[in-house]
Amino acid sequence: MADRESAQEAYDRFAPVYDEFTTANNYEMWLGKVLMPELEKHGLQRGWALDVGCGTGRAFDPLLDRGWQVVGCDGSAGMLSKAKEKFGERVRLIHSDARELAPISPSADRPAGESFQLVLLLNEVVNYLIEDGDLERAFAGIRRNLSPDGLVIFDANTLLWFRESFASGRSEEMSARGWDWDGLTQTVERGGIYKARLSGQRVESNVHQQRHWTPEQVNSALEGAGLRPLAALGQREENWRVILETSVNEDRDSKAIHIARRADRHNPPEVDAL
Repeated sequence: MADRESAQEAYDRFAPVYDEFTTANNYEMWLGKVLMPELEKHGLQRGWALDVGCGTGRAFDPLLDRGWQVVGCDGSAGMLSKAKEKFGERVRLIHSDARELAPISPSADRPAGESFQLVLLLNEVVNYLIEDGDLERAFAGIRRNLSPDGLVIFDANTLLWFRESFASGRSEEMSARGWDWDGLTQTVERGGIYKARLSGQRVESNVHQQRHWTPEQVNSALEGAGLRPLAALGQREENWRVILETSVNEDRDSKAIHIARRADRHNPPEVDAL
């Protein structure tokens, strides 16, 4: 599929400067101090974590520092190479597209499948799944690897984010320190596919494609894959702080944070996802 090749190629080209480009992304604050407490409200139990679309491993340290054992997978060999340089044997790394996720054995003494207490797809992974059916394929792979009491968490960019980062013209927020991020899309609307070009020092020019997924589409895909939505939270940033709201407003929030678990877990519903 052409979009799979383009996403992988874009991140292979992006890999040499990715950590510098995203240096302002504080994963200890975001994942460790904001998202993990939300997961604990839903009964998160510490154990094995599977980071799907792990990139260079920006989410690994907050997990490892809290006693988690981690497996990371990504479709970009270039990004995995950078993760390997940083973490060595501390984290098992797997080269796999999110839409082709087979049952994974986290260690030699654990069977493949249904082994992970936590599965993460952070920092726009689902937005790079742009074809009809991609969400269902990715979520089915997650379901194959999620333990009976496990949780999955992921973010999805809102219309506000696409207007600020993918609409035509140079994004001042995304462009910094010798790199340019140029939006290539004229009109932003629900369900659209958007493009932006990254260029600049020490990076070969590459085009990123993302799709806007509505909360309704996300929930339908989760349920179709045998997962039960638990929450959809609006996320925005103010004064370098991440703020979560109990519902998603696409004109206020830059991201929707989704939390789900296996649908066959025999517990009553906790909260409405919308």
